[in-house]
Amino acid sequence: MSHDFIYVDEPISHVTRRREIAAKHPEVRALMSRNPMSAVWIVALVSSQWLVASFAPGFDAWVFIAVAFLFGAFVNHALYVMIHECTHALVFKNQTLNRLFAIFCDFALVLPSAMGFRKFHLHHHRYLGQYDMDPDIVSHKEAELIGNSPWRKALWVALLPISQALRPMKLKAQRGVELWDAWVVANLLAVIAVNVAIYLWLGPAALGYLALSTLFALGLHPLGGRWIQEHHVTKEGQDTYSYYGPLNKLCFNMGFHNEHHDFPAVPWNKLPKLREIAPESYDNLKSYDSWLSVLRHFIFDRSMSGYSRMVHPSTMPAGAAIPVATDD
Repeated sequence: MSHDFIYVDEPISHVTRRREIAAKHPEVRALMSRNPMSAVWIVALVSSQWLVASFAPGFDAWVFIAVAFLFGAFVNHALYVMIHECTHALVFKNQTLNRLFAIFCDFALVLPSAMGFRKFHLHHHRYLGQYDMDPDIVSHKEAELIGNSPWRKALWVALLPISQALRPMKLKAQRGVELWDAWVVANLLAVIAVNVAIYLWLGPAALGYLALSTLFALGLHPLGGRWIQEHHVTKEGQDTYSYYGPLNKLCFNMGFHNEHHDFPAVPWNKLPKLREIAPESYDNLKSYDSWLSVLRHFIFDRSMSGYSRMVHPSTMPAGAAIPVATDD
């Protein structure tokens, strides 16, 4: 196992590829839009989880776990994707509405994550691969803690919700990034109020079902392969990887990750069209068709670890401005 990251001096490929695709295929600009139907999906997904949670007190233990693993995990993972859509203003033009619907997603997730994710995910895009500014990169201390043994990597994946919740602290320590603002506080108070209401009206088992669904959605589950797939290096010189397998249909095309980083203003429903328009830009990149295989490879291949990430110089310019969606 390498005991350090993969340091490179080349600029991020997404900026260059974005310019090349936009010059060769100007029609991609028409894909930059918003998808208000995502709001309908958000309401439907949260409502479905509340409905299932209302039956949780009557579940046997094995049914409780099975439903959370086979159903709840997929719904809550989809809600995290919807938070991601709201973060990029791909649902509404109005930013307040995007924030409110992102917070509403948290009402089935138990954790008040939407506004914190919004704050730090945009850093991830602007400073991709820069150790002190990209919150998606683990700290040296965390990478050493993960190591390369299968059981430690499996445990880390299982506890990814904790790791991701603490990751922004690295930015605060490195660059003094402010963790709290009015929206983050409002998000916290709203989720606490909803959690208390669920506990009182539906019972502790209902809240436990939602929490377990979130733990599976972010951790040791076939969906957990997504967190490894996106940026852990398995091909020399490639920062980002896409997944084109069948679970995209349940995850709002979140696997199209190269496409998303190239054009963050393209909503989930149009990402496959982007790849279709510019196949010459994506077909030569390494991609995956199984999140479970990605997860298995990460856990059992001792050459893979938290250090399996490309790190670019932190002094590099942030790059070209991230394109924004056009008005509907």
